[in-house]
Order: sequence, then C-alpha cells, then structure tokens
Amino acid sequence: MAKTKTTFICQNCGSVFTRWQGKCEACGEWNTIVEESDTNGIGGGPLRSKRKGRPAALMPLSGETEEAPRIVSGIAELDRVTGGGFVRGSALLVGGDPGIGKSTLLMQAAAALARGGHKVIYVSGEEAVAQVRLRAQRLKAADTSVQLMAETNIEDILATLGQDKRPDLVIIDSIQTVWTDMAESAPGTVTQVRAGSQALIRYAKSSGAAVILVGHVTKEGQIAGPRVVEHMVDAVLYFEGEGGHHYRILRTVKNRFGPTDEIGVFEMSDIGLREVQNPSELFLGERNEQAPGAAVFAGMEGTRPVLVEIQALVAPSTLGTPRRSVLGWDQPRLAMVLAVLEAHCGVRLGQHDVYLNVAGGYRIQEPAADLAVAAALVSSLSGQPLPTDCVYFGEISLSGSVRPVAHAGQRLKEAEKLGFRQSVLPSASADLPRNREVAAHEIESLPHLVARVAGRQLQSET
Repeated sequence: MAKTKTTFICQNCGSVFTRWQGKCEACGEWNTIVEESDTNGIGGGPLRSKRKGRPAALMPLSGETEEAPRIVSGIAELDRVTGGGFVRGSALLVGGDPGIGKSTLLMQAAAALARGGHKVIYVSGEEAVAQVRLRAQRLKAADTSVQLMAETNIEDILATLGQDKRPDLVIIDSIQTVWTDMAESAPGTVTQVRAGSQALIRYAKSSGAAVILVGHVTKEGQIAGPRVVEHMVDAVLYFEGEGGHHYRILRTVKNRFGPTDEIGVFEMSDIGLREVQNPSELFLGERNEQAPGAAVFAGMEGTRPVLVEIQALVAPSTLGTPRRSVLGWDQPRLAMVLAVLEAHCGVRLGQHDVYLNVAGGYRIQEPAADLAVAAALVSSLSGQPLPTDCVYFGEISLSGSVRPVAHAGQRLKEAEKLGFRQSVLPSASADLPRNREVAAHEIESLPHLVARVAGRQLQSET
C-alpha cells in the first residue's frame, strides 16, 4: 500500500510547506500552518489515476456572441457594482469585516429578487433559521418567498438544491463554514474552503443558477483562506466601512462580466441599508469651510465621479523623527509628495508632524489625489484656508511637474453640479467641457500651486 503523503498548508495565505514550522515564511503569521493529506480535496482520491480523459470539442474564436443574461435585483447601487445585475451561472464572492452588513445587504437583495418573481435560496452556516427570520423581520423582508436552509455540509446542500426546480440565486453565508466529506480537515481550512468553493462553482456552471459566496476578511483586509478562491469565482466584491460611520461602500475588485473599480454607496440605518444616490454630498456634508488644510478632491470610482474632502494637519514636532500618519490614502504616496514639496518648492516639512485624513473614512486609490493632498499640506502649513468653491485633481511626478489624469470632464461636471465654481487641474487636460461654469486654473508644475496658495495668503494679510 502506498504511503500517504502529507503537506503543511498555511491557513492564512495558502502557502504549502514540506514540514511544519511555527512561522509562515510567506505571510509572516505564527501558528497558522496545519498538516493536511494530499489525498483530500480537489483532485484527490484513489480513483484519480484510473479515469481516462475524453476529447473536448474545439471551437473557432470567431462567431456570434450574446450578452450574458442577468438577474436585476432592483437595488441600483448593487446592480451598478455587479455591472447590471447577477449573471446566470456565475459565482460571486462578497467579503467584508464582521458586522459590516454583508448579510443585511444580501438579505435585502434576496427579498427584492423574490418580490420580482425569482426563486432565491439563502443557506446560512453561521446562524439558525430563527435568527435569519429575525433579521428578515427587521428588514421588512419576512413576507417574501425566500427559502432558508441552515446547513454546512456541501453534499447535503447540493442534494437539496437539485431536488426541486432550479433556483435563480443561491446565497452561501459563509463559505468558511462549509465542509465536505471528501476532506478530513476542519471547516475553514484551505482544503475545505477550496473544495467547497469548487463544488458550488461547478453547480453554478452546470445549472445556470447564480451563486453568491460570503467570505470572512482577515485583519489585513483580505478574504480569509486561500487567495485561489478569488481566482476561481467570476466576480469579487468587498464591503468596506468604518464602525464610527453610517455609510458602507461596496467595491468591485474583479468582474469578468463588467467594469472593475466600481463602487456602490449605502447608508446603514435601523431598518437596513439605504442607497446613497449622490455620495459626493455625503462625503462633503460636514465641511468646515474656514479651516486651513482642507482641500476638495474630484476623484473617479469606476464610471462614477466622487468629490471628497482631504484634511491635512501640519504641526511642529517635538520628536527626533516626525510622525507621518495617513488614513484613507497610500502612505508611500504621501512620502513622495512631501519629498517633492521640499526638493522643488522649498516647503520645509522635515521638522513637522504630518497627519492626513480622507473625510468620512473613504479610501482613495488613484494617484490623481496628489494635487489635492499637496494643496491641503501647504494650506495647513501656512494657516491659510483654501477657496471653498474650488476642487483639485492631478498627478505629481518626481520632477515636480503636474501630469494630466483621465476623465477630467466628468470630474468638472460633478463639481459644477454640487455648486463649485473653480478648479485647479493640470495643463493640457483632455475632454474638458466647452460650456462649463467651473473656471479651470491650469498649472504645469507644483511650484505654481505653492505660489498660488502663498499668493492668497499675502492678499489676505494686505
């Protein structure tokens, strides 16, 4: 009898080792390596070598194509993020911190689809049926035809799904609680998560039902378990938000049937999540117009322009190494902007503490915020407030020049809609609207911006 081969897999990142060790060399976590057998999981088993392959049909690259059939939920923000609705036969992964509202959003989506005549099955592996019913009553969804199931064994789940008419949508909450008889490891391990995900994805492709998998998030903000699950599914959505804020952001990370980097904005209330049609008003609702160090950035999230306030505080430091604290932006990017300000503009910040915050807990992921960050830093250092009706966007290079960014026209249209009358943007920006009410102040380099803010300070002093 052949000897069973064992491997050691990190339960945090999925790295494989030949022997056990206390610390994972790939992700740096301690006590996350677990021994697992190679005969378990996908492709394992004694019958693998006895199965003979059969030839598959080869198709030409050219031919007629059809748009993927979708199931529209009726929740505009959710449909925007998914690219127009859930695609039949697809698998979608939704991740987020505990208590952020994943189950609430999916219950509301399930109720909306059920009211539209679709068959929806909600599989809960973490809560009993009575607990799910209590949430449904709070969300005014108890009167819908959503069917519930509290089960964690993947074989029992698939047997239940196959005994009746094919459902339109299946929600698995969560994939970390699902386990299969084919693997001997505990639920939540890499082998179990991978085997359960592949079984559900295979069911979605063969039956035509859309499957949503809910995934836990680690302290680093990534889906717990192997990252290979993100490559297996068709779309990956992250549900983000801060505990002290009422709003939540649903962000697209991967989508095979639509655009990526799209966001949907929701507001948490006592009766569930409410859609926010204009997120710019939400992020700018509590501005202090007379405070220095505040600049309004006109950003883009997918196809949606979003205006958000960037706040900077520059204060003399009493420490040998000044502090650099960033919330909502990339810290290496801030270090680069500080270096360019000091090298090319003569703005001395080496003996100052620098604190940068994006209002509302929003997170910016595009380099177009460089210009707004620089304006906020110079304004805080000089103590001079920036114009209240002005927006900023542009990318700063290491040479101090300001580079154009995409979608300048959409950014200006959003600013005009919210009452802004000025903008500071890179020169030679494309697609600027001709008939616009927003005055465009084009600059070529960062020293021009510093001179503009300093000139405003001299005018106020005189």
